[in-house]
Amino acid sequence: MEDLGQPSSYLAVRRGVPVYTSDGKEIGKVEKVLSAPNIDMFDGIVVDTMLGPGGHRFVDAPEVDGIYENGVTLKIDADAAAELPKPGTNPGAITASAADFAGGKRSALGRLWDRISGKG
Repeated sequence: MEDLGQPSSYLAVRRGVPVYTSDGKEIGKVEKVLSAPNIDMFDGIVVDTMLGPGGHRFVDAPEVDGIYENGVTLKIDADAAAELPKPGTNPGAITASAADFAGGKRSALGRLWDRISGKG
């Protein structure tokens, strides 16, 4: 394994850096980092395994051991990495307000605000 440089962050990892298993084997290059930086959440990485079309695999965040300037290391060995799933589509997102979790009943003040603001 080459020198990976200093520890880094998922926010700074570059596309194309090598990805290594826990037993030191390179399985591919970082294709994409999946995250929600606005809530500081790292979801995982998509690795291009260089196997031609369909060679992308998803590595879940808990299986990432370290992110460095010049590479990523995994907690899983090469045999486990061979079983990594293909990346799927992102799940849909919904929005909710506090009222959605309050059993659907608004307080008197909430109902008054709805009338004043034109929502009710």
